[in-house]
Amino acid sequence: MCKTIPIACDHAGFELKEFIKQHLTERGFEIKDMGTYSAESVDYPDMIHPLAKAIDNGEFAFGIIMCGTANGVSMVANKYQRVRCALCWNEDIAKLAKQHNNANIIALPARFVSPQEALKIFDAYYNAEFEGGRHQRRIEKIPVK
Repeated sequence: MCKTIPIACDHAGFELKEFIKQHLTERGFEIKDMGTYSAESVDYPDMIHPLAKAIDNGEFAFGIIMCGTANGVSMVANKYQRVRCALCWNEDIAKLAKQHNNANIIALPARFVSPQEALKIFDAYYNAEFEGGRHQRRIEKIPVK
């Protein structure tokens, strides 16, 4: 069960990132914290590019990113050809992101979900399985060739 999960955020997501790190570590996950390391204002691409690149090159199976709305971090992550980042604000969205899109990064809107909701979103994503079939055909059409 213990997989290493990279996690990154900007200043708006810092408190949520710290909460998630603590709770996932307590549950046996290994966390690779890719920043930011305080609530001081930063530019989110500086943390998200390294995480997305690591997912893109297969270093990690999936990751978690966050900022205030999760829009900016999602935009950065989805620049990578093998990244399928899904903005997840509830459990159903997270579950479907895995089942239908085989998302390999979830983006959490730190200003719009509570820490407890964020853990439920993670669990819904983590416990779901990609359904393949027609969904595989569709995700194969996502990368720009």
